[in-house]
Amino acid sequence: MILFDQTDIFTTGTAGRKIFDLPDLELMQYDGFIPKAHADSYYTILLSNTPWQEYQMPMYDKMVTAPRMIAWYGEQEEAGETALPWTPELLELRDQVQQETGLRFNAVLLNLYRNGNDSVAWHSDREHKIGKNPNIASVTFGQTRPFRFRHKNNKEVGQLEIPLHHGTLLLMSGTTNTFWEHHIPKSAKNMLPRINLTFRQVRNNGNSNGLK
Repeated sequence: MILFDQTDIFTTGTAGRKIFDLPDLELMQYDGFIPKAHADSYYTILLSNTPWQEYQMPMYDKMVTAPRMIAWYGEQEEAGETALPWTPELLELRDQVQQETGLRFNAVLLNLYRNGNDSVAWHSDREHKIGKNPNIASVTFGQTRPFRFRHKNNKEVGQLEIPLHHGTLLLMSGTTNTFWEHHIPKSAKNMLPRINLTFRQVRNNGNSNGLK
């Protein structure tokens, strides 16, 4: 089944790798990492077959429902008792990401942004689960959404905005997570679903609580 031929919002971008040269940032973007026909297939399977769930997160002095849905996969011995077992599609994607990056990952967090009201606030991923200076490999399927970065301390460095297209791989490495925050803003535009997979190397007895 070929999806999205009648619309340009599921664009795959121009195939190729890009390295960003900014202070304390180690970031590699690979548009077209998953070819469109395969990206269409993964999108359909993941959207339909993933047991998406809402989750609660702290905000100020109360718990609120996060504006997106998630699913957490990995070996329970490494990723925690809440981790779901790997599916064939997720193992295929992990193998492709590992072959491209030369890195190893033992867990993946899936995020579903259902429409323009779903988002993720400015944050850095919590190091107590993934260690200092982690490698995080992100694969996107579906609606193109802007992914923004801002430096935590150096205000002279402007924000960076990257459109994450259907089939794009984004690798965050080195001190990126230590010195930069990232987020996906809400949009008033009519947005179709976006699925994002973030492959990680988590420590023993990790779980999905607090991961973004």
